[in-house]
Amino acid sequence: MNSQYSSTNFEKIPKNRKFSRKNFRKLHRNWQLYALLAPALIYFLVFKYYPMYGLQIAFKNFVATKGIWGSEWIGFDHFTRFFDSYYFWRIITNTLELNLYQLALFPVSIIVALSLNELKEGKFKKVAQTITYAPHFISVVVFVGMLVAFLNPLTGIINLFIQLLGFEPINFMTEPGWFKTIFVFSGEWQQLGWGAIIYLAALAGVDPQLHEAARVDGASRLQRIWHINIPGILPTIVILLILNMGNFMTIGFEKVLLMQNDLNLSASEVIQTYVYKSGVLEAQYSYSTAIGLFNSLINFIILITFNRLARRTGTSLW
Repeated sequence: MNSQYSSTNFEKIPKNRKFSRKNFRKLHRNWQLYALLAPALIYFLVFKYYPMYGLQIAFKNFVATKGIWGSEWIGFDHFTRFFDSYYFWRIITNTLELNLYQLALFPVSIIVALSLNELKEGKFKKVAQTITYAPHFISVVVFVGMLVAFLNPLTGIINLFIQLLGFEPINFMTEPGWFKTIFVFSGEWQQLGWGAIIYLAALAGVDPQLHEAARVDGASRLQRIWHINIPGILPTIVILLILNMGNFMTIGFEKVLLMQNDLNLSASEVIQTYVYKSGVLEAQYSYSTAIGLFNSLINFIILITFNRLARRTGTSLW
């Protein structure tokens, strides 16, 4: 009788109350996991989502003394100003060319990882890994300083070698035609080994029995790489490619700014440096916010598009 009474009373409890009790029990049972999640969640809420509140100044004539809410609403005027500006197409072209240039070298780190994976354990492999990993730990400021020293037209080692071959020295850092090549290849050299680490970790998960079976069947090393290793790391390649495409319109701001000068400005001015100059140096906060929002929307659209295309391979972010 008591059991019947308790069951009927439980049935009379509203569904939302049942749901809240069920969630509370799960929370109490797994509180350690939620405690571990809390710092990361707080970080994203404070530093990623809360600043989005300030994006509304892109649609206002922001005046610091009036605050965000007190500033005049002007709609899309800042966007129109940017689209009609003299520098618009030059900035967009430079940004796209640099990113497409970098994207063309995306397979290089995969090739390095496959090559290192084929080396036998020993001193040579350790030395090769150290040489490829070391540049990553050099700060951007020091790295650009090294580039300036190496490419100096009078004392740089590159120009000294060019002169030994009988040619005239080249002022690489001031000629716009050389900027993109120097930026992309130096960046690839600095990040080459570090980018290969992820692929080496993925290669470690490839079943060794597949290679043994392939050897028995008479497969060569190149055939095993093509038919076993590359398919084994293909999901990792797709995920990293999607993440790269999500930052397609974003370039290393510090390095571009450090390499930039008045003589190569026509090739080195990108969206990030233009936002910095407009927002920080010229205090055009609303205008620079509008440009940054436009850039973020383009990245978001590219990310969604490539993630949808990647679903056809069976691998995607969501």
